[in-house]
Amino acid sequence: MPKRRVHTHMKYLSKLFIVLIVFVAFFVAYKVLNRAPDVPGQASSRLLWKIQSVDTMKFSRDLAREKLNDKAFEATIAQQVKQIADTGATHVAVGTPYEEEFVPFLAKWVDAARQNNIKVWFRGNLAGWEGWFSYPKISTNEHTAEVVSFISKHPELFSDGDIFTSCPECENGGPGDPRMTNDVASFRSFLISEHNSVVAAFKRSNKNVLVGLYSMNGDVAKLTMDPETTKALGGYVSVDHYVQTPEQLSADIEALVKSSGGKVVLGEWGAPIPDINGKMTDEQQADWISAALSNLSQVKGLVGLNYWTGYGSSTAIWTAQGEPRPAVSLLTGYYKPVVVSGSVVNEIDNMIEGAEVKTALSQARSDSRGRFTLTFTPADKTVTVRAAGYDTQVLDASQIGDHIVLVKSRENVLFRFAKFLKNLQK
Repeated sequence: MPKRRVHTHMKYLSKLFIVLIVFVAFFVAYKVLNRAPDVPGQASSRLLWKIQSVDTMKFSRDLAREKLNDKAFEATIAQQVKQIADTGATHVAVGTPYEEEFVPFLAKWVDAARQNNIKVWFRGNLAGWEGWFSYPKISTNEHTAEVVSFISKHPELFSDGDIFTSCPECENGGPGDPRMTNDVASFRSFLISEHNSVVAAFKRSNKNVLVGLYSMNGDVAKLTMDPETTKALGGYVSVDHYVQTPEQLSADIEALVKSSGGKVVLGEWGAPIPDINGKMTDEQQADWISAALSNLSQVKGLVGLNYWTGYGSSTAIWTAQGEPRPAVSLLTGYYKPVVVSGSVVNEIDNMIEGAEVKTALSQARSDSRGRFTLTFTPADKTVTVRAAGYDTQVLDASQIGDHIVLVKSRENVLFRFAKFLKNLQK
């Protein structure tokens, strides 16, 4: 071979080698600068609702006089409150009356809540409002004065973050149900006046307690809670609502959000109520509650719920012996949802910024390092991942790993070469 041709050939090979070196160097630099973050998947919890509660009324109210001085009953209180706290509940709803006779019993429930780092939703009332425990019935003015006196005398019962409802299902006592009296104006006026008095009482006690959430029958709420009244009561509407189907429950709440213009809290809900739902096995109860929670988690404007009850009723999710029924794990899955952290990458492990990662309940976008966090509930079966320039993927939620790999819709020469070198590494 002539020297000139050999020289030319060697020169060509040298250039090719230099180009190859440049490509390899570029690939290495590209990988180093854009590699996916080495962050393992992490799990934490994120609240779906501001208020997540379980009610104890069958024990904290109905047994208030019977167990008032029963020292052994304190173990039952401790067990129930701990089990409720373990679900991820933010509050335990306590129905003990507010008269002085019952304050020592109420204090036991409050102490148990503090020991389990959970807030209290005071959902009792003055026994005289409805005539509980043979107390004589009282007027609206007496009710307000006695509630304010109770708050002033017992600031030790309250902690920041608690909820205080002075008159749950207020239509059941006092002047009566506005559907029957045809006096909606007086009913609204009483609630607003008492609300303002109770807010002032807590201000004097220097306690940051949410006041209100005057739970009502759903029909009473429709009649009473117009936008003006809702605003005057702190912007919240609370309903005790039992219906036949999970679909009806969420539809009714959506309608109430719209008509009231406020934030809605389910003061009571659950199944089965025999007259409404018939009898249910534990599995049927769990299926009903699962469907309800799945629907409710997607209702905008629903900011809280209180499952009625944990114990002692047809809707109970623990047995008389304190054993959890299947519904407990479902409720826990929503009260304490898992939040998974991971990253979105392409086939050469470069992070993808701005990828949408979405479940039926929540969605997130990957940051500049490809990272995302996403909430998972028992209802989430699949995860959809999409990004500009990449094929959309629908993945099984149970199989989401640390890295989600997306495939480019169209590959340029440089990307194909990078994939080639990556495969060589294997």
